[in-house]
Amino acid sequence: MGSVYVVGTCDTKGEELAYVRDLVAGTGLTVRLVDVSTTSEPSGVVADHGPDEVLAHHPEKASLTSDRGESVTAMSAALVRFIASRPDVDGILGIGGSGGTALVAPAMRALPIGVPKVLVSTVASGNVAPYVGPTDISMMYSVTDVAGLNRISRRVLANAAFSIAGMASHPPSEGVEQKPALGLTMFGVTTPCVQTIVSGLSPSFDCLVFHATGTGGQSFEKLVDSRLVTAGLDITTTEVCDLLVGGVFPATEDRFGAFERTGLPWIGSVGAMDMVNFGARDTVPARFKDRRLHVHNAQVTLMRTTPEENMRFGEWMGARLNRCEGPVRLKLPERGVSALDADGMPFFDPDADEALFAALERTIRPTANRTVERLPLHINDPAFAQAMIQTLKDVSTNA
Repeated sequence: MGSVYVVGTCDTKGEELAYVRDLVAGTGLTVRLVDVSTTSEPSGVVADHGPDEVLAHHPEKASLTSDRGESVTAMSAALVRFIASRPDVDGILGIGGSGGTALVAPAMRALPIGVPKVLVSTVASGNVAPYVGPTDISMMYSVTDVAGLNRISRRVLANAAFSIAGMASHPPSEGVEQKPALGLTMFGVTTPCVQTIVSGLSPSFDCLVFHATGTGGQSFEKLVDSRLVTAGLDITTTEVCDLLVGGVFPATEDRFGAFERTGLPWIGSVGAMDMVNFGARDTVPARFKDRRLHVHNAQVTLMRTTPEENMRFGEWMGARLNRCEGPVRLKLPERGVSALDADGMPFFDPDADEALFAALERTIRPTANRTVERLPLHINDPAFAQAMIQTLKDVSTNA
């Protein structure tokens, strides 16, 4: 057993942090209290790791200033590296208001998926996406402000303390016969392809499918960064389109970065890169009013990408795949990249697809470990899925 780390600002939340620490310790677990205060106000609580120790981990050796925002930003960056340096993190519990939540959350997000993370926050009943991101942080609304102990805060904090204690005390059992895991990306318009792949690989692999909605792609790559998968079958890279054109399901600039950092095999395609996603029809930006649009449902409107946009997508994606030194296998389906991009369907546009394919072929530097191959198939043809399955097997055999 390692330790549960309780993190917060003892200068303003010392009483609450000490209360939580003692409850977790009472379950028999080892607890480390980390003080990330950004002022010199005395708290009366002795932490195991004080602000100076944490701040020493700042990548640029920053110091605290009279500007609270700057100090919180600096301490947050230092906390990310401090927590990453600790070899015994079996769980982490944070407490904070808006500032404390923003300070602690990045360190939680940097931990691998599966490490227990509980964050009690005054902002947990609103939009928590900026704090949770693609990770498994459990946020608990504090109900009252985190400003001392009372009949409400004691109950909420106790629930949080025993939650993290239970998570840390009861990790899931992992047998030696567990199948290796694969990450796959899917959209509704690439579902037949991914379902065929999952059906073919499930006897040998634990297939983890991620919906390519921006956060889904981030979660997919978070597992790659955490090395919780052995390879990625990145069938659906549509989030790149939303990033570069301004859709509602965008990737981040770090798309494909996890494969660059880890060297894990990337086996992928260009699924759903014929479209940019928007909300309801009346939310499509005015500058796109004359474009080819398809109402997918009342909440989702799709826009067909142009040859010019596809050329840009290919160059952007190719440049990032060039940075990956692990196995890279890109398969291009010449007869269409989504269910809507097929002969007789609304987004069928061979010229736009060709602009994408040509840009990728022109940009990607081929090596023995990085290849691009065209297939005379539609992405949802069973034969295309079989080609992806065989590629994974070939890469696994040669690894």
